[in-house]
Amino acid sequence: MRMIGIDVGGTFTDLVFADTGSGQVTIHKVSTTPADPSQGMMTGMEQLCARAGVKLSDIDTVLHATTIATNAVLEHNGCEAGMITTEGFRDVLHIGRHQRPQHYSIRQEIPWQSQPLVKRRHRLTVKERLTADRSTVLEPLDEAGVRNAARVLKAAGVEAIAICFLFSYLNPSHEKRAAAIVREEYPACFVTTSSDIAPQFREFERFTTAAMNAFIGPKVRKYIARLAEELAARGLTADLRIMRSNGGIATAALIGALPVLTLLSGPAAGVLGGAWSGALSGRKNLITFDIGGTSADIGIVLNGGFIESAARDTQIGGYPVLVPMLDIHTIGAGGGSIAHLDTAGAFRVGPRSAGAVPGPAAYGRGGTLPTVTDANLVLGRLDAAHFLGGGMRLDEAASAKVIGELATQLHLNAQAAAEGVLTVINANMANAIRSRTVEKGLDPRDFCLVAFGGAGPLHGAEVAAILGIPEVLVPSHPGICSAMGLMTTDLKYDTVRTVFARSDRLDPATLAADFQAMAGDLEAQVRQDGIDPAAATFRRAADLRYFGQGYELRVDVPDGDLDAAKLTEMVGDFHARHATEYGHGFPDKPVEVVNVRLTGTAPSETLRAVPAPTGGSLAAALARRAPCVFRTAAGLREFDTPRYERDLLPIGEPIPGPAIVLQTDSTTVVPPGATLTALADGNLIIRLGA
Repeated sequence: MRMIGIDVGGTFTDLVFADTGSGQVTIHKVSTTPADPSQGMMTGMEQLCARAGVKLSDIDTVLHATTIATNAVLEHNGCEAGMITTEGFRDVLHIGRHQRPQHYSIRQEIPWQSQPLVKRRHRLTVKERLTADRSTVLEPLDEAGVRNAARVLKAAGVEAIAICFLFSYLNPSHEKRAAAIVREEYPACFVTTSSDIAPQFREFERFTTAAMNAFIGPKVRKYIARLAEELAARGLTADLRIMRSNGGIATAALIGALPVLTLLSGPAAGVLGGAWSGALSGRKNLITFDIGGTSADIGIVLNGGFIESAARDTQIGGYPVLVPMLDIHTIGAGGGSIAHLDTAGAFRVGPRSAGAVPGPAAYGRGGTLPTVTDANLVLGRLDAAHFLGGGMRLDEAASAKVIGELATQLHLNAQAAAEGVLTVINANMANAIRSRTVEKGLDPRDFCLVAFGGAGPLHGAEVAAILGIPEVLVPSHPGICSAMGLMTTDLKYDTVRTVFARSDRLDPATLAADFQAMAGDLEAQVRQDGIDPAAATFRRAADLRYFGQGYELRVDVPDGDLDAAKLTEMVGDFHARHATEYGHGFPDKPVEVVNVRLTGTAPSETLRAVPAPTGGSLAAALARRAPCVFRTAAGLREFDTPRYERDLLPIGEPIPGPAIVLQTDSTTVVPPGATLTALADGNLIIRLGA
């Protein structure tokens, strides 16, 4: 199987070719083309195949992590969307909930009010009403009203319509019929229903998720279609697979209908790549630390498994969404993050970024503001002649100029200002990791930090030292780890059903029947994608809470036939999870089962390993020595620091810091007092202190 994985980031597009038969792995990196990401992607693919010595037509599968959906939400440049909803519920999207993003601020901006996904004039209502028992119709669907609403929205120039009825999560019949009518009246329209995306309770979050799918739908569908056409025009008949936010891949057809599933496409691929790299070295408890040009993404891998976000935590750009997502925390901290003084005179780094164009001053593309990359270059932690394997020469004079201007503002010398930039950005990233570990009952000292992305290995050791994390793992190809992560997962399908039942009154047979019906739905999706359902495996889960609580925690439902003992085990797992998350539990209190979930996995050909490094000697690996500045207990100190070629490092030999490790896709910094070891599986391990 010959595969290409492509991760389009804010600054660079990362590509990797892998042949699972021969074991060949070839990597490549090109600048992202923000105006049309597919341009940089196609150019990169052609160059990658030339490097790998294969033809584009020889590729079997193209795996893609995309930021199209995310950017459309964050930049609010989706389509003109409309909504048809139940009479009396026109303003659910505007009202939201009593909880406000900032409880005590009187000047806060509420995204769904200041920048609505669907304008009020495009939210129309029709008469219909179902009851909460899944069957009784209180008010028949006004089909003439739906037809008229479709015509009104079409005349208004709406490109996509979301259909959101009150109890559709229990009975989707009215939504499905309304969707059919809209497609009859307006065939070119992108039509979506809330029951297809998020068939669970909480109408505000469900409506918002459907509205977001409509808002980004035409843009993502056009992008996927154009990409497929570009691939075909170059002779590729390969399957196109898109990364989902839940850590699985999906067909282009599924993403074309439900683009909201890709909101964390790139970061999810990074978590997978980090977990896969950690598993090669026998590490199961991992903090994945992905730093790119514009942001840092943090994920948690616990005992080899991924943690998914709870309903209260899943949001993009301030809009809540009810789709399965890996628990990933993103902050505006990357190589392009701009250092500045805010209006109050405080020193800040990020979240504003220089992006791909013009980029940091070091890139020589006209950047005039000091960034993290410029600070690293001034301190000697980046090698101007070896950036991107020598494919891009960094402009040391430009970096010195912008850092010097910042130093003047701060009344410091250039080295102190540059080191201050790194101190601030590292502290920001350490605090972000604390929010996903310490604040959730996890001790970061029990984890290994997997540092990747173009800038992750530059900062990983110093961030780990702040948190007391004992070791940092740097994957074989850290700069394209997300692209490699695409090759380590399978097709995934999710479904959910709201049940609302106390665990002490829940009939195991009823719950088993729900799971059986859900399995039938997923098998139909698997079959639609041309895969034998017999090859799929299923994992059960449930959202539980103490009776009277407002939010739930997710736990696995034990495998095997459901009986009273299995339900007792499930409830016991919930008590334990609650105690871990909040520091207390109530084992004697009743527990409510809110939602049941089923995830189906259809196996795909995956990457098993990278070619084992042959290694060399320390003398052969030494490229040169150069000054590099680090902070010590006595203050800033300049060290005569060796710079090593990663491919030539001796296997298993501890190398004391300070040291700089050079490779095409990233640079690894080993600070004084740390020790670096190259492993036979291709990873690097940095051990910190005693």
